Amino acid sequence: MAFMSSRNKDKFILGIETSCDETAASVLRPPKEVLSDVVSSQIDVHSHYGGVVPELASRHHLKNIVWVVDKALRDASVGLDDIGCVAVTQGPGLVGALVVGLSFGKAISATRGLALVGVNHVHAHLHAIFLEDVHIQFPYIGVIVSGGHTAIYIVRGELDYELLGQTRDDAAGEAFDKVAKVLGLPYPGGPIIGKLATQGDPNRFHFPRARLRATPYDFSFSGLKTSVINTIRSLQQSSPGDVPVADIAASFQEAVCDVIVEKALMASKDTGIGTIVLSGGVASNKRLRDLFHERCKARGISFMVPERRLCTDNAAMIAALGARLWMHGKTIGLDADVYSRGV
Repeated sequence: MAFMSSRNKDKFILGIETSCDETAASVLRPPKEVLSDVVSSQIDVHSHYGGVVPELASRHHLKNIVWVVDKALRDASVGLDDIGCVAVTQGPGLVGALVVGLSFGKAISATRGLALVGVNHVHAHLHAIFLEDVHIQFPYIGVIVSGGHTAIYIVRGELDYELLGQTRDDAAGEAFDKVAKVLGLPYPGGPIIGKLATQGDPNRFHFPRARLRATPYDFSFSGLKTSVINTIRSLQQSSPGDVPVADIAASFQEAVCDVIVEKALMASKDTGIGTIVLSGGVASNKRLRDLFHERCKARGISFMVPERRLCTDNAAMIAALGARLWMHGKTIGLDADVYSRGV
């Protein structure tokens, strides 16, 4: 595996992301100048089902990937001759969706003789903060909160991640979607619950916070989700048409945010690391951001979070991490396969 050659040092990175239900492509001038960032969402496709349907996601990636990559190149005013490396999400995610992106990346790499880098989608979320104009000292606590992943890391360097804990069942974003579905709210559930929560009382219902003694940095949202759903159904039976949706949304959101912030602060205290960086799609949630800001400030902990467009799934973060992997010679071959799990 060759390191970046001097011949390619001025070349751009093409990033491709197809881990779930967004087809995304980005062109980046290393190390972090984003020249284009194109995302094609499938929300309208999956909203009818209340969640992502893997087979439909794969089909729509096949339908969209050519024009998405082409638009990313055109928006950046570059051609494939200007690209030195293709960075593509290799996992974790939906297998069929990942195969579309990796196969497309392989085709470009093979026909153009370009370096190919496989990127871990979760690690790319950790890397998204480096696209901001900020100075970060290592190590820091990295917190990923998204539709498919909830995890806490110690980030010791650009390519050095130590997993402290992760969800044992539903990720935070999944819990939002499932609660929203029972409330009769549209998919995705996170944004609408966040909006309704601003109108509700977060103390109306005291939903459980899972604290796991044996693995204190792990998360479990299954019990919380079940408690909320049981409460909704009980209210629907006792007083049909009079369910306090805003109060349920606010109380549920508060429980999710509270446990995420609590565990991140615990990790900071236990490790003596004074910086926390939040990322992932659920990091767009205003209450989660505000709670981190409040509690970190009270404890003298530095807190950072990327702008919202870099929190949700995007190819700019894939290209950014891909650039670092390419620089360190961590390329993959055309026989590489995707992986569905692992953070």
